[in-house]
Amino acid sequence: MRFWDGYKGSSFMELLDLDFPQLKPELGAWFASTGELPPTAHGTTCIALRWAEGALVAGDRLATMGYQVASRDIEKVYATDAYSLMAIAGAAGPAIEMARLLGIQFEHHEKIEGEPLELEGKANTLASLIKQNLPAAMQGLAVVPLFAGYDRRRRTGRVWKYEITGGRYEEQEFDSVGSGSIFAKESLKKSFSTSATREQAIQMALLALTDAADEDRGTGGVDLQRAIYPRLKLVSAAGIEDVADDEVGQVYQEILANRRRPGA
Repeated sequence: MRFWDGYKGSSFMELLDLDFPQLKPELGAWFASTGELPPTAHGTTCIALRWAEGALVAGDRLATMGYQVASRDIEKVYATDAYSLMAIAGAAGPAIEMARLLGIQFEHHEKIEGEPLELEGKANTLASLIKQNLPAAMQGLAVVPLFAGYDRRRRTGRVWKYEITGGRYEEQEFDSVGSGSIFAKESLKKSFSTSATREQAIQMALLALTDAADEDRGTGGVDLQRAIYPRLKLVSAAGIEDVADDEVGQVYQEILANRRRPGA
C-alpha cells in the first residue's frame, strides 16, 4: 500500500501504525520470545535549565551496564529540530531510538503541514512516545528524558521532565535525571539564576555535573585522560549552539582552581 492511500495526517508514528507497522520499533517482541531482559547499557546524569536567552541541556558521556562501563563517550544530548533539545537517561538503546524518532516526527509534521509544531506540541509528542514505551519500561527498559527548547511565540526557553507513564511536567528553573540527579539538583539549587548569561549557564551546568560525578560512580564527569567532556547544547532565538570541548575544558579547569585550598 502506498502511504497516501492510507493515513493522510501529519503524525509519523500514526503513519507507521496504519501503513507500515512492520517498520515500527517494538521492544515487546524481545520479551515475548525470550522472557528475559536483554543486557542493556544505561545512560546516567543529564541536566536541563533555563537561562536569560533560552535553555541549556547537558549530559555526561558515561554509560554503565551494572557495575561495568558500557561506553565512555555515549551521546546523551540530541537536537530534535532547530529549536528543541532532548537529553536521555535510562535504557540507552530505546532512549537513543526515541530521540531519533522524535526528530523524524517533527520533520514529517513540518513537511505535511507546512509549518513546525509549537514547542508545547513537541513536548506532548515526546510524552506520547514515552507512553508507548511503557510495556518495555515495566520490564526494566525505562526511558526518562528531559526536553527543552526555545519557544519562539513566547520568546523564552522552556524545560520539561517526564514520567515513564508519559506524564510531563514543565519546570520553571531546572531539572536533572539519572543516577546522579539528586547531587546535580542540589548543586543547581545553590548556583541557579534565570537571568544567567550564556557563560554563567555553562558554568552552572558543568559545576552540577562535576558535583554529581564526585558523589555518583555512574556519572562520568570530565575525563581529562581521554579528553572526553560532557556534552552541552544551548538553544535560543538564534537556534542551537554546541559548546566546544575546548570551552568546556577551560570552564572545568576554573572549577578545579576554585576548589583548591590555599597552600594545597
